[in-house]
Amino acid sequence: MKGQKSTTTKLPAATAANQGALEVAQASVSERFMNMVIKEFGSGVGEIALTKAQKRLAQNYFMAIDTVLKVAEEKRLKKSEKYRDQLAITWNNVNKELLARNVVAAARIGWDPLEKNHVHMIPYKNNTTNLYDIGFIPGYRGLELKAEKYSLGEPPIVICELVYSNDNFQIFKKGQGNEVESYIFNVENPFNRGEIVGGFYYHSYKDPARNRLVVMSLADILKRKPKYASTEFWGGEKDVWEKNEKTGRSEKSGTEKVDGWFDEMCLKTIKRAAYGNITIDSQKVDDNYQSLLQNEVSVRDAENRQEYEQEANKEAIDITATNVEESSDQPPPGNVDTNTGEMKEEEPPLPDEPTGGQEMSSQEADKALAEQEDKQPARTGRAPF
Repeated sequence: MKGQKSTTTKLPAATAANQGALEVAQASVSERFMNMVIKEFGSGVGEIALTKAQKRLAQNYFMAIDTVLKVAEEKRLKKSEKYRDQLAITWNNVNKELLARNVVAAARIGWDPLEKNHVHMIPYKNNTTNLYDIGFIPGYRGLELKAEKYSLGEPPIVICELVYSNDNFQIFKKGQGNEVESYIFNVENPFNRGEIVGGFYYHSYKDPARNRLVVMSLADILKRKPKYASTEFWGGEKDVWEKNEKTGRSEKSGTEKVDGWFDEMCLKTIKRAAYGNITIDSQKVDDNYQSLLQNEVSVRDAENRQEYEQEANKEAIDITATNVEESSDQPPPGNVDTNTGEMKEEEPPLPDEPTGGQEMSSQEADKALAEQEDKQPARTGRAPF
Protein backbone atom coordinates (compact mmCIF):
# COMPACT_ATOMS: atom_id res chain seq x y z
CA MET A 1 0.00 0.00 0.00
CA LYS A 2 1.04 3.58 -0.62
CA GLY A 3 2.93 5.08 2.25
CA GLN A 4 3.54 1.72 3.98
CA LYS A 5 7.17 1.06 4.80
CA SER A 6 8.77 -2.26 3.99
CA THR A 7 9.89 -4.34 7.00
CA THR A 8 12.40 -6.37 4.99
CA THR A 9 15.87 -6.24 6.54
CA LYS A 10 18.67 -5.93 4.04
CA LEU A 11 22.03 -7.52 4.76
CA PRO A 12 25.21 -5.56 4.01
CA ALA A 13 26.44 -6.31 0.52
CA ALA A 14 29.59 -8.12 1.72
CA THR A 15 27.68 -10.24 4.25
CA ALA A 16 24.99 -11.18 1.74
CA ALA A 17 27.63 -12.11 -0.81
CA ASN A 18 29.51 -14.30 1.68
CA GLN A 19 26.31 -16.01 2.80
CA GLY A 20 25.31 -16.63 -0.79
CA ALA A 21 28.72 -18.08 -1.62
CA LEU A 22 28.51 -20.38 1.40
CA GLU A 23 25.06 -21.64 0.42
CA VAL A 24 26.24 -22.27 -3.15
CA ALA A 25 29.30 -24.16 -1.88
CA GLN A 26 27.20 -26.32 0.46
CA ALA A 27 24.69 -27.04 -2.29
CA SER A 28 27.52 -27.95 -4.63
CA VAL A 29 29.04 -30.41 -2.14
CA SER A 30 25.64 -31.98 -1.47
CA GLU A 31 24.91 -32.29 -5.18
CA ARG A 32 28.29 -33.87 -5.96
CA PHE A 33 27.93 -36.28 -3.06
CA MET A 34 24.44 -37.35 -4.13
CA ASN A 35 25.60 -37.81 -7.74
CA MET A 36 28.42 -40.08 -6.55
CA VAL A 37 26.00 -42.12 -4.44
CA ILE A 38 23.52 -42.42 -7.32
CA LYS A 39 26.30 -43.54 -9.64
CA GLU A 40 27.49 -46.11 -7.10
CA PHE A 41 23.96 -47.47 -6.59
CA GLY A 42 23.67 -48.05 -10.33
CA SER A 43 27.17 -49.46 -10.83
CA GLY A 44 26.20 -53.13 -10.42
CA VAL A 45 24.83 -55.28 -13.21
CA GLY A 46 21.06 -55.06 -13.25
CA GLU A 47 20.97 -52.47 -10.49
CA ILE A 48 18.07 -50.05 -10.64
CA ALA A 49 18.11 -46.36 -9.85
CA LEU A 50 17.69 -45.21 -6.27
CA THR A 51 14.39 -46.04 -4.67
CA LYS A 52 12.68 -43.37 -2.63
CA ALA A 53 13.84 -45.05 0.59
CA GLN A 54 17.44 -45.33 -0.61
CA LYS A 55 17.49 -41.68 -1.67
CA ARG A 56 16.22 -40.69 1.77
CA LEU A 57 18.99 -42.77 3.39
CA ALA A 58 21.62 -41.11 1.18
CA GLN A 59 20.34 -37.69 2.22
CA ASN A 60 20.42 -38.77 5.87
CA TYR A 61 24.06 -39.80 5.48
CA PHE A 62 24.97 -36.43 4.01
CA MET A 63 23.33 -34.57 6.90
CA ALA A 64 24.85 -36.84 9.53
CA ILE A 65 28.36 -36.73 8.05
CA ASP A 66 28.14 -32.96 7.61
CA THR A 67 27.50 -32.68 11.35
CA VAL A 68 30.31 -35.13 12.12
CA LEU A 69 32.80 -33.08 10.11
CA LYS A 70 31.78 -29.79 11.71
CA VAL A 71 32.09 -31.19 15.23
CA ALA A 72 35.45 -32.85 14.47
CA GLU A 73 36.77 -29.62 12.94
CA GLU A 74 35.72 -27.67 16.04
CA LYS A 75 37.65 -30.13 18.18
CA ARG A 76 40.69 -29.91 15.89
CA LEU A 77 40.74 -26.13 16.24
CA LYS A 78 40.47 -26.37 20.04
CA LYS A 79 43.75 -28.26 20.22
CA SER A 80 46.97 -26.35 20.71
CA GLU A 81 48.81 -25.70 17.46
CA LYS A 82 51.58 -28.06 18.53
CA TYR A 83 49.27 -31.07 18.43
CA ARG A 84 46.79 -29.90 15.81
CA ASP A 85 46.72 -31.58 12.41
CA GLN A 86 47.11 -28.90 9.74
CA LEU A 87 44.59 -30.53 7.38
CA ALA A 88 41.14 -29.07 7.99
CA ILE A 89 38.32 -31.57 8.53
CA THR A 90 35.99 -30.37 5.79
CA TRP A 91 34.16 -31.86 2.81
CA ASN A 92 36.93 -30.65 0.51
CA ASN A 93 39.39 -32.91 2.34
CA VAL A 94 37.20 -36.04 2.44
CA ASN A 95 37.72 -39.02 0.13
CA LYS A 96 34.22 -38.73 -1.33
CA GLU A 97 34.51 -41.63 -3.79
CA LEU A 98 35.31 -44.09 -1.00
CA LEU A 99 32.64 -42.50 1.15
CA ALA A 100 30.01 -42.96 -1.57
CA ARG A 101 30.83 -46.68 -1.82
CA ASN A 102 30.56 -47.13 1.93
CA VAL A 103 27.30 -45.17 2.10
CA VAL A 104 25.78 -47.43 -0.54
CA ALA A 105 26.95 -50.56 1.29
CA ALA A 106 25.57 -49.33 4.62
CA ALA A 107 22.28 -48.20 3.06
CA ARG A 108 21.75 -51.60 1.42
CA ILE A 109 22.16 -53.30 4.78
CA GLY A 110 19.62 -50.84 6.17
CA TRP A 111 21.71 -48.71 8.50
CA ASP A 112 20.22 -45.26 9.00
CA PRO A 113 22.60 -42.72 10.59
CA LEU A 114 19.72 -40.67 11.98
CA GLU A 115 18.31 -43.63 13.91
CA LYS A 116 19.73 -44.38 17.36
CA ASN A 117 22.31 -47.16 17.62
CA HIS A 118 22.30 -47.96 13.88
CA VAL A 119 25.72 -46.68 12.83
CA HIS A 120 28.33 -44.18 14.00
CA MET A 121 30.66 -42.30 11.64
CA ILE A 122 34.24 -41.46 12.59
CA PRO A 123 36.55 -39.33 10.40
CA TYR A 124 40.22 -40.32 10.41
CA LYS A 125 43.15 -39.12 8.35
CA ASN A 126 44.58 -41.36 5.64
CA ASN A 127 48.25 -40.41 5.43
CA THR A 128 48.60 -42.11 2.04
CA THR A 129 46.00 -39.95 0.32
CA ASN A 130 46.28 -36.98 2.72
CA LEU A 131 42.49 -37.02 2.91
CA TYR A 132 40.00 -37.95 5.61
CA ASP A 133 38.21 -41.28 5.33
CA ILE A 134 34.97 -41.91 7.22
CA GLY A 135 34.78 -45.02 9.38
CA PHE A 136 31.36 -46.72 9.66
CA ILE A 137 30.95 -48.40 13.05
CA PRO A 138 27.68 -50.25 13.78
CA GLY A 139 25.73 -49.79 17.00
CA TYR A 140 23.87 -52.74 18.48
CA ARG A 141 20.85 -52.04 16.26
CA GLY A 142 23.20 -52.04 13.29
CA LEU A 143 24.61 -55.38 14.43
CA GLU A 144 21.03 -56.68 14.64
CA LEU A 145 20.25 -55.62 11.06
CA LYS A 146 23.51 -57.12 9.81
CA ALA A 147 22.75 -60.40 11.58
CA GLU A 148 19.24 -60.53 10.10
CA LYS A 149 20.66 -60.13 6.60
CA TYR A 150 23.74 -62.36 6.82
CA SER A 151 23.11 -64.86 9.64
CA LEU A 152 23.63 -68.59 9.15
CA GLY A 153 20.13 -69.96 8.60
CA GLU A 154 17.22 -67.92 9.86
CA PRO A 155 18.17 -65.15 12.31
CA PRO A 156 17.37 -66.00 15.92
CA ILE A 157 14.92 -64.26 18.19
CA VAL A 158 17.18 -62.48 20.66
CA ILE A 159 16.16 -62.04 24.31
CA CYS A 160 18.31 -59.86 26.59
CA GLU A 161 17.59 -59.41 30.29
CA LEU A 162 19.18 -58.13 33.47
CA VAL A 163 18.89 -60.33 36.55
CA TYR A 164 18.41 -58.77 39.98
CA SER A 165 18.97 -60.25 43.43
CA ASN A 166 15.23 -60.70 44.13
CA ASP A 167 14.48 -62.38 40.78
CA ASN A 168 14.11 -66.13 40.31
CA PHE A 169 16.51 -67.23 37.58
CA GLN A 170 17.39 -70.85 36.76
CA ILE A 171 19.26 -72.18 33.76
CA PHE A 172 19.04 -75.55 32.01
CA LYS A 173 22.14 -76.25 29.98
CA LYS A 174 22.12 -78.72 27.14
CA GLY A 175 23.23 -82.18 28.24
CA GLN A 176 22.13 -85.71 29.05
CA GLY A 177 18.36 -85.77 29.32
CA ASN A 178 18.06 -82.15 28.19
CA GLU A 179 18.17 -81.56 24.43
CA VAL A 180 17.18 -77.88 24.52
CA GLU A 181 19.14 -75.19 26.32
CA SER A 182 16.66 -73.03 28.23
CA TYR A 183 15.94 -71.14 31.44
CA ILE A 184 13.29 -70.06 33.93
CA PHE A 185 13.11 -66.35 34.68
CA ASN A 186 10.49 -64.92 37.01
CA VAL A 187 10.37 -61.39 38.39
CA GLU A 188 9.04 -61.99 41.88
CA ASN A 189 8.69 -58.33 42.86
CA PRO A 190 8.76 -55.92 39.90
CA PHE A 191 8.86 -52.86 42.18
CA ASN A 192 11.70 -54.11 44.38
CA ARG A 193 13.98 -56.31 42.34
CA GLY A 194 17.07 -55.61 44.42
CA GLU A 195 20.56 -55.08 43.04
CA ILE A 196 21.85 -56.21 39.65
CA VAL A 197 23.70 -59.52 39.94
CA GLY A 198 24.16 -60.17 36.22
CA GLY A 199 22.25 -60.78 33.02
CA PHE A 200 21.83 -63.11 30.08
CA TYR A 201 21.01 -63.32 26.41
CA TYR A 202 19.15 -66.11 24.66
CA HIS A 203 19.18 -67.00 20.96
CA SER A 204 15.94 -68.76 20.11
CA TYR A 205 15.58 -70.62 16.77
CA LYS A 206 12.80 -72.50 15.00
CA ASP A 207 14.92 -75.56 15.62
CA PRO A 208 15.07 -75.55 19.45
CA ALA A 209 18.19 -77.71 19.40
CA ARG A 210 20.08 -74.62 18.19
CA ASN A 211 18.92 -72.42 21.08
CA ARG A 212 21.74 -70.89 23.04
CA LEU A 213 21.86 -69.29 26.49
CA VAL A 214 24.78 -67.11 27.60
CA VAL A 215 24.94 -65.90 31.21
CA MET A 216 27.02 -62.91 32.28
CA SER A 217 27.75 -62.06 35.91
CA LEU A 218 27.89 -58.44 36.98
CA ALA A 219 31.69 -58.79 36.99
CA ASP A 220 31.54 -59.92 33.33
CA ILE A 221 29.45 -56.88 32.45
CA LEU A 222 31.71 -54.45 34.30
CA LYS A 223 34.78 -55.83 32.54
CA ARG A 224 33.30 -54.28 29.43
CA LYS A 225 32.80 -50.90 31.09
CA PRO A 226 35.15 -48.29 29.55
CA LYS A 227 38.09 -47.34 31.76
CA TYR A 228 37.06 -43.69 31.79
CA ALA A 229 33.32 -44.25 31.53
CA SER A 230 31.13 -41.18 31.83
CA THR A 231 29.44 -40.86 35.21
CA GLU A 232 26.55 -39.21 33.35
CA PHE A 233 25.57 -42.69 32.15
CA TRP A 234 27.27 -45.21 34.46
CA GLY A 235 26.71 -43.24 37.66
CA GLY A 236 29.14 -42.56 40.50
CA GLU A 237 31.06 -39.48 41.57
CA LYS A 238 32.41 -36.83 39.26
CA ASP A 239 34.65 -33.84 39.83
CA VAL A 240 33.19 -30.36 40.17
CA TRP A 241 35.20 -27.54 38.60
CA GLU A 242 35.04 -23.84 39.32
CA LYS A 243 36.85 -20.96 37.67
CA ASN A 244 39.52 -19.26 39.77
CA GLU A 245 39.02 -15.56 39.19
CA LYS A 246 42.64 -14.80 40.08
CA THR A 247 44.28 -17.24 37.71
CA GLY A 248 41.49 -17.42 35.13
CA ARG A 249 41.76 -21.23 35.15
CA SER A 250 39.24 -23.82 36.28
CA GLU A 251 40.13 -25.74 39.42
CA LYS A 252 38.67 -28.80 41.09
CA SER A 253 36.43 -27.74 43.96
CA GLY A 254 35.05 -31.11 45.05
CA THR A 255 32.90 -33.98 43.83
CA GLU A 256 29.22 -34.70 43.36
CA LYS A 257 27.23 -37.91 43.10
CA VAL A 258 25.49 -38.71 39.82
CA ASP A 259 22.77 -41.36 39.58
CA GLY A 260 23.37 -42.03 35.90
CA TRP A 261 21.70 -44.82 33.93
CA PHE A 262 23.59 -47.84 35.22
CA ASP A 263 20.88 -50.41 34.46
CA GLU A 264 20.47 -49.20 30.88
CA MET A 265 24.21 -49.27 30.23
CA CYS A 266 24.48 -52.81 31.60
CA LEU A 267 21.63 -53.91 29.33
CA LYS A 268 23.28 -52.27 26.30
CA THR A 269 26.44 -54.22 27.10
CA ILE A 270 24.48 -57.48 26.96
CA LYS A 271 22.71 -56.47 23.74
CA ARG A 272 25.97 -55.74 21.95
CA ALA A 273 27.31 -59.11 23.00
CA ALA A 274 24.10 -60.85 21.90
CA TYR A 275 23.90 -59.34 18.41
CA GLY A 276 27.65 -59.46 17.87
CA ASN A 277 27.77 -63.20 18.54
CA ILE A 278 25.38 -64.37 15.80
CA THR A 279 27.13 -66.60 13.28
CA ILE A 280 27.49 -65.08 9.80
CA ASP A 281 26.91 -67.30 6.74
CA SER A 282 29.91 -66.91 4.44
CA GLN A 283 27.73 -67.80 1.42
CA LYS A 284 25.54 -64.77 2.09
CA VAL A 285 28.45 -62.35 2.29
CA ASP A 286 28.22 -59.88 -0.61
CA ASP A 287 30.12 -56.84 -1.85
CA ASN A 288 28.31 -54.59 0.63
CA TYR A 289 29.42 -56.70 3.59
CA GLN A 290 32.98 -56.95 2.26
CA SER A 291 33.10 -53.20 1.73
CA LEU A 292 32.17 -52.50 5.34
CA LEU A 293 34.62 -55.12 6.61
CA GLN A 294 37.38 -53.42 4.64
CA ASN A 295 36.28 -50.11 6.10
CA GLU A 296 36.68 -51.49 9.63
CA VAL A 297 40.14 -52.83 8.77
CA SER A 298 41.15 -49.40 7.47
CA VAL A 299 39.99 -47.76 10.71
CA ARG A 300 42.12 -50.19 12.73
CA ASP A 301 45.13 -49.61 10.50
CA ALA A 302 44.78 -45.85 10.98
CA GLU A 303 44.70 -46.26 14.74
CA ASN A 304 47.71 -48.59 14.64
CA ARG A 305 49.67 -45.98 12.71
CA GLN A 306 48.66 -43.28 15.16
CA GLU A 307 49.77 -45.35 18.17
CA TYR A 308 53.06 -46.21 16.47
CA GLU A 309 53.78 -42.56 15.72
CA GLN A 310 52.92 -41.51 19.25
CA GLU A 311 55.23 -44.16 20.69
CA ALA A 312 58.03 -43.36 18.26
CA ASN A 313 57.87 -39.62 18.84
CA LYS A 314 57.43 -39.93 22.61
CA GLU A 315 55.25 -36.83 22.53
CA ALA A 316 52.70 -36.02 25.20
CA ILE A 317 49.16 -36.53 23.96
CA ASP A 318 47.02 -33.41 23.87
CA ILE A 319 44.28 -34.27 26.36
CA THR A 320 43.16 -30.80 27.36
CA ALA A 321 40.93 -29.91 24.44
CA THR A 322 38.77 -33.02 24.26
CA ASN A 323 37.96 -35.66 26.85
CA VAL A 324 35.52 -38.39 27.67
CA GLU A 325 32.83 -36.05 28.95
CA GLU A 326 32.59 -33.68 26.02
CA SER A 327 29.08 -32.98 24.80
CA SER A 328 29.16 -33.84 21.11
CA ASP A 329 27.84 -36.58 18.91
CA GLN A 330 31.08 -37.73 17.36
CA PRO A 331 34.69 -38.33 18.45
CA PRO A 332 37.66 -36.53 16.87
CA PRO A 333 39.58 -38.21 14.03
CA GLY A 334 41.99 -40.94 15.06
CA ASN A 335 40.13 -41.56 18.32
CA VAL A 336 39.23 -45.18 17.55
CA ASP A 337 40.14 -48.57 18.96
CA THR A 338 42.63 -50.82 17.16
CA ASN A 339 40.48 -53.93 17.48
CA THR A 340 36.96 -52.70 16.82
CA GLY A 341 37.11 -49.24 15.25
CA GLU A 342 34.79 -48.03 18.01
CA MET A 343 35.26 -44.72 19.78
CA LYS A 344 38.25 -44.79 22.13
CA GLU A 345 37.74 -42.72 25.24
CA GLU A 346 40.59 -40.36 25.95
CA GLU A 347 42.55 -39.85 29.15
CA PRO A 348 40.88 -37.64 31.78
CA PRO A 349 41.86 -33.96 31.78
CA LEU A 350 44.86 -32.65 33.64
CA PRO A 351 43.94 -31.11 37.02
CA ASP A 352 44.61 -27.57 35.80
CA GLU A 353 42.99 -28.04 32.39
CA PRO A 354 39.41 -29.33 32.85
CA THR A 355 36.86 -29.19 30.10
CA GLY A 356 34.24 -27.23 31.98
CA GLY A 357 32.12 -30.12 33.24
CA GLN A 358 30.50 -30.93 29.91
CA GLU A 359 29.01 -34.39 29.60
CA MET A 360 29.40 -37.20 27.13
CA SER A 361 26.60 -37.66 24.62
CA SER A 362 24.56 -40.86 24.49
CA GLN A 363 26.08 -41.73 21.13
CA GLU A 364 29.63 -41.33 22.47
CA ALA A 365 28.75 -43.50 25.48
CA ASP A 366 27.45 -46.24 23.16
CA LYS A 367 30.64 -46.18 21.09
CA ALA A 368 32.87 -46.24 24.16
CA LEU A 369 30.89 -49.20 25.48
CA ALA A 370 31.29 -51.04 22.19
CA GLU A 371 35.03 -50.44 22.17
CA GLN A 372 35.46 -51.93 25.63
CA GLU A 373 33.11 -54.86 24.92
CA ASP A 374 34.97 -55.94 21.79
CA LYS A 375 38.38 -55.42 23.36
CA GLN A 376 37.59 -57.79 26.24
CA PRO A 377 38.02 -61.16 24.44
CA ALA A 378 41.45 -60.20 23.13
CA ARG A 379 42.59 -59.28 26.63
CA THR A 380 41.29 -62.35 28.48
CA GLY A 381 41.36 -65.01 25.78
CA ARG A 382 37.65 -65.70 26.24
CA ALA A 383 35.10 -66.27 23.54
CA PRO A 384 33.61 -63.00 22.19
CA PHE A 385 30.37 -62.84 24.14
